[in-house]
Amino acid sequence: MNIQCPSWLKASDIPWTTEELAERHVGDRQVAQLVASGDLVRLRRGCYLSGQLWQQQSPETRALQRIHAHHHALLRVSRGGMVYSHTSAARVHGLHLWKVDDLIHLTQGFPTTPHGHGPDVRAHCSRLAPQDITSRGGLRITSLERTVVDCARVLPYRKALIVADHALRAGGNQPLMQNLTHQLSGHKGVANARKVTVHASGLAESPGETLTRHFLHRMRLPMPEEQVPVRSRYGEHRLDFAWRELLLALEFDGRTKYFAYAPTDEVLFQERRREKALMEDGWQFVRIEWADLFREPELKARIVAALHRACRIHRKSA
Repeated sequence: MNIQCPSWLKASDIPWTTEELAERHVGDRQVAQLVASGDLVRLRRGCYLSGQLWQQQSPETRALQRIHAHHHALLRVSRGGMVYSHTSAARVHGLHLWKVDDLIHLTQGFPTTPHGHGPDVRAHCSRLAPQDITSRGGLRITSLERTVVDCARVLPYRKALIVADHALRAGGNQPLMQNLTHQLSGHKGVANARKVTVHASGLAESPGETLTRHFLHRMRLPMPEEQVPVRSRYGEHRLDFAWRELLLALEFDGRTKYFAYAPTDEVLFQERRREKALMEDGWQFVRIEWADLFREPELKARIVAALHRACRIHRKSA
């Protein structure tokens, strides 16, 4: 016998605990059948979400949904004092995360067993200062600065740098981040956190730009300026990276850079239009995509060749 999913549950956009469903006369047996049919999705033990909504969500939204489900499930049983931290806080802040798992991270002032909160939760024992705690979307989370430092203590350098760049762009305080690393001196991962907070830049507009800057630095190539304003006959534009004196630009063409703002065809048309106008003024362009960042010898050779070419032209015109 097929169990029909109640219309109010199918259209719901909030998580439901087993107890809440029982109060609406949806018992354990019906819940199990609705999960089997896909009308409900089990986010964690005793907490469910409309399957219809789940299917419409991106992987990142689903990871955020799991955090809210965890919070919702604990409202009736938690003794308080827990703060969402690390990559979980980064998700709630809306920061860029690149290839990061969806484990739920909590910081609390008391120790617990490794899986005391469940296999999908990592609990960290640490005393947070009042200024290290904020709230967003009904959740208590670590501040932007503390979130960056905590992420940099558990993530590899490149992934942590992406988080730090976006946090600075969102208004984070870099000196405060660096001060936090000194306060945590001796803790695991602090050396990486110090390196991240020193090299982070609030000028990067996407993870791709962060990784491009890191690539240039690691390859010991001449470092360009970031977000360079230039003018052409079509007005003022901003170049991702530029060696201004050489009239050489480096542009990152990641898909998200375009999809986030306007229809792709129109954005590409305007981008190429501006580029042609700048080329008439003597600018040269190197365009790179995500895949290029993982073909490092080829990418370095392209940039070195472009720099040499731009230097020759500059000397001739001097």
